[in-house]
Amino acid sequence: MTHTVVAVGREAPFKEIVRTLEQWRVSALPVLEGEGRVIGVVSEADLLPKEEFRDSDPARVAQLRDLSGIAKAGAVTADELMTSPAITVHAGATLAEAARIMTHKRVKRLPVVDEEGRLEGIVSRADLLKVFLRPDDDIEEEVRREVVTHLFPAEGEIVRVSVNEGVVTLTGRVKEAVLIPAAARLIRAIEGVVDFDNQLTAAPHTAQRQ
Repeated sequence: MTHTVVAVGREAPFKEIVRTLEQWRVSALPVLEGEGRVIGVVSEADLLPKEEFRDSDPARVAQLRDLSGIAKAGAVTADELMTSPAITVHAGATLAEAARIMTHKRVKRLPVVDEEGRLEGIVSRADLLKVFLRPDDDIEEEVRREVVTHLFPAEGEIVRVSVNEGVVTLTGRVKEAVLIPAAARLIRAIEGVVDFDNQLTAAPHTAQRQ
């Protein structure tokens, strides 16, 4: 996450919000109150109704369809403009959890908060994608240490690990076929892994369909 975060208070006026978005080249701002507690987020989308309805008198049907937009067209402070409660993520959340929230809630940036809801940073889609820049050698070392050593201690010397462009491949022979799906789950959970290619085989007496 990015620890240096620009934010506004709930009384911030419309033009100050626009200036802050432009100055910092961001698309949304956390709205804070008290000791830095996140109470909402104001985004470019929240500001656009001001321009959309600036020179028009929307028909009754349009008003009923977009009551929120009509209300925001007349808003002049962050308190009136913001989306609340804010969609946030806790500092201890994994990248996968943050990615799921962004996908399900259709947001581009997530304020990161502590247990009291105070702002600690912000995570963006770009931040989540940076994990895939992790070197293959680092991923390979973690797979050996955290997966192969624990799941296949007796077969450690014959289970080979290779990583190419984030795709992890395990080859070799193991005694317990039931552990292969577990290895796949653990490997896919490692940061930077793009995919897992299973080339493991099991001893005949334990072999099962994968």
